[in-house]
Amino acid sequence: MIRRRIVAAALSAAAVTALLLAGCASTDTDTDTAAGDRPDWCGPTEITMGLTDGFGGNNWRLVTTASARDEIAKCSSVTELLYADGQGDTTKAISDINAMVAKGVKALVVFPDAGEAILPALRDAYAAGVVTVPYRVDAGGVAGEDFNIWIGGDFVTDGKNWGEWVKANFPDGANILFLSGPAGNSQGVDERTGFESVLGDGTGAYKYIGEQPFEVTNWDAALTQKVLTAAIAKYDQIDVIMSDFGPVMVSSLGEFTKSGRSIPALATSDGNILGCFYEDNKDANADFKLMTVATGNDHVRLAVQHAVALATGGVVPTETAFAGPVFEDSTSTDKPVQCNRDIDPWTFLSAQLKGEDQQALLGK
Repeated sequence: MIRRRIVAAALSAAAVTALLLAGCASTDTDTDTAAGDRPDWCGPTEITMGLTDGFGGNNWRLVTTASARDEIAKCSSVTELLYADGQGDTTKAISDINAMVAKGVKALVVFPDAGEAILPALRDAYAAGVVTVPYRVDAGGVAGEDFNIWIGGDFVTDGKNWGEWVKANFPDGANILFLSGPAGNSQGVDERTGFESVLGDGTGAYKYIGEQPFEVTNWDAALTQKVLTAAIAKYDQIDVIMSDFGPVMVSSLGEFTKSGRSIPALATSDGNILGCFYEDNKDANADFKLMTVATGNDHVRLAVQHAVALATGGVVPTETAFAGPVFEDSTSTDKPVQCNRDIDPWTFLSAQLKGEDQQALLGK
């Protein structure tokens, strides 16, 4: 019963997001921060700001959007924030960016899920004089010509960290299944570059099974369940699963047990539900090991800081990429797996936003 409720929570995340954010599509940040207490990236010029997602329909995006709001609230110069969710529809995501420009935003932070398909809209926003900052997924283009700056993540290092962990725990080789988001997304491509630099291109002891360069999940719970369930049925030996959105795998991992197999090692991103799943199942699964990198909800904070600084006349941060650390490693003594059963399972313990505040977002 508990597991079914958890899965339902994941599948209904889009609805939760829509309900919580529909009433926030145009709201003041309502901060009382005094000018003297403002961070240096918050300048004196007042602005309206926009924030768009190509896909906002899971709990990770909900927490990330809340993290953006939390960061923006530190700057009283942002008098209004507009939000739009592309809902996985590239045409809508493009329309959302165009609409932000038409509404007069002075700064725009964009999660360009669809990659290069979003570039023309970014270019148009930038040409219209809007401070335009895409982040996390690379939409192509050139900073200073198509947008102000792209705030990428150090996903190559994430992949290297996964690769080093796999090599340490499987020194003689392994069959590896890799799951990522939309087809061609830059995060998955960079992660692949990272772990291949450690494990090789798949022609040696470390073999990559499944669709290449990764199984496409769109970072969606239902599609991840479908993909992973099919892979478990198809491949007799899966030693390691790598995934850049670990929590959504939980609903499918029980398929290993049903087929009389141990849950394999996971190299992935963190989530409270995943940490608790590990604690509940580690003793009954001899091969189950877990290593996570921070899932990166706070990546948006750096993008916000750049956009606000450029639009309000603040001090532009020196950091231009978000680097997430290794968060958990069940084979280590200094980075234990974390599980907080007092808060909602669909929270992310690596995020700056407190777990209790994340839980409040979910209405639990």
